[in-house]
Amino acid sequence: MPIIIPKALPAFSILNDENVFVMPKVRAETQDIRPIEIAIVNLMPTKIETETQLMRLLGNSSLQVNVTLIKMGSYESKNTSAEHLGKFYQTFEEIKDKKFDGMIITGAPVETLPFEQVMYWEELTQIMEYADKNVTSTIFICWGAQAGLNYYYGINKLPLSKKMFGIYPNKATMKFDKLLKGMDDTFYIPFSRHSTVDEDAIRANEQLEVLAESKEGGISIVKSVDNRKFFFMGHSEYDKDTLKTEYLRDLAKGEKIDPPINYFVNGDLDKINVNWRSTANLLYYNWLNYYVYQVTPYDIVGKPRKSENR
Repeated sequence: MPIIIPKALPAFSILNDENVFVMPKVRAETQDIRPIEIAIVNLMPTKIETETQLMRLLGNSSLQVNVTLIKMGSYESKNTSAEHLGKFYQTFEEIKDKKFDGMIITGAPVETLPFEQVMYWEELTQIMEYADKNVTSTIFICWGAQAGLNYYYGINKLPLSKKMFGIYPNKATMKFDKLLKGMDDTFYIPFSRHSTVDEDAIRANEQLEVLAESKEGGISIVKSVDNRKFFFMGHSEYDKDTLKTEYLRDLAKGEKIDPPINYFVNGDLDKINVNWRSTANLLYYNWLNYYVYQVTPYDIVGKPRKSENR
């Protein structure tokens, strides 16, 4: 089944060339099918790349998925054209009266700042409050995961002495959770961040369950016990060259940074070890199937979600 996105969106032609089943909204409107409604709150500076990465994963299922792209109304992006944002994105104010089956809140390169100093923090907390009542299940990625854990559960963000950067092996701590169905005993996830979370506080919180962790990178996947919030500490959605682009960018800025671990083959920048694609596809396929599609109401209009007590 297709992922429904505007035909003029750059991701449409990219994914179509990759044989991902994409359908323009005009054609989808002629079909008598209730698609799964997914909102992507895109906080990344590389918005076009990020929206394409996530849509590629959402398109890898048997479900018809309609995507709504959301931008911050309280912050003007410096890296994506106003034309692109105006044409394809909506603000929270424009969608706050809708309900969604699923939501994805991306990471952002602001992990060294206190949450309250992030320019759009107040608006993001409004979105997280909204998601608690109007979205069946939400994925939080990297800094987005740190923000969600702090907002909902008071889990602190902690600085790292050195950037966690590369491809990290992970193992399931709850191997029979449906999110991890089909995973190998060891699976790989890209990490790229300057901070981490208080893992002791996560393990001590009865509303949270650790699903996977890395010996070198720590906790990698957490979920709420009601299956409505999933916190991905890494970037399984990343493309082959994303870490390379970040590495070269940081070098060009004169930053002292080591090459991403377990990524370049024998240190050759033109040879990349891509071993996380199956992990990414399974995570998003399983989330869509087991934690969105199978539990969301058919008629999402006027169906409030149960909110956790915080």
